[in-house]
Amino acid sequence: MASKYYAIYKPYGMISQFSASGGKPTLADLGIPETDVYPVGRLDTDSEGLLVLTNDKNLNHLLLSPKHKHWRTYWVQVDGSINREAIENLEKGLKIRVNKKDFHTSPALCKLLESKPNLPERDPPIRFRKSIPTPWIELKLTEGKNRQVRKMTAQVGFPTLRLVRYAIEDLDIEGMLPGDVARLDKSTVSKKLHIPILA
Repeated sequence: MASKYYAIYKPYGMISQFSASGGKPTLADLGIPETDVYPVGRLDTDSEGLLVLTNDKNLNHLLLSPKHKHWRTYWVQVDGSINREAIENLEKGLKIRVNKKDFHTSPALCKLLESKPNLPERDPPIRFRKSIPTPWIELKLTEGKNRQVRKMTAQVGFPTLRLVRYAIEDLDIEGMLPGDVARLDKSTVSKKLHIPILA
């Protein structure tokens, strides 16, 4: 069976699965011709950005296994003027709740973005409040627990308003729009995700 790889820009409000669920849009609405591919990991319905689809079980294992620490880059719009202390706490790691248990996040990379990243507007847009700043940070993690980014920013006092996964390693959504689908060959996937075993 030939290996197949896709990078998609999952829109806000779309479920990271092909099967119907409560009338919400699903990956089946993107018009992907293959019927045997599935998402590697997931993005919550209220999150946007890069999602990799494949039928390659080896890639699925290598990207999701905790021992293969692949960097995931998120652009996060937060509620309030996030300060240096909060950014340092995000980087050092902090305690959140995962599956009703305490979980200490691994060291991360975080920085305040000087301006809004080049992204299409979200549909629907976030609620605008003139008196409260809504800056963007770039947060890089090597793990992806359920709603981890949202729990992390809430823990330091700056809840997430908008969450976009921009990249996994060097595979990104640059130039893509929500709903876009890009078919990739094995060598591109191997190179951009830093997984030479696929070559």
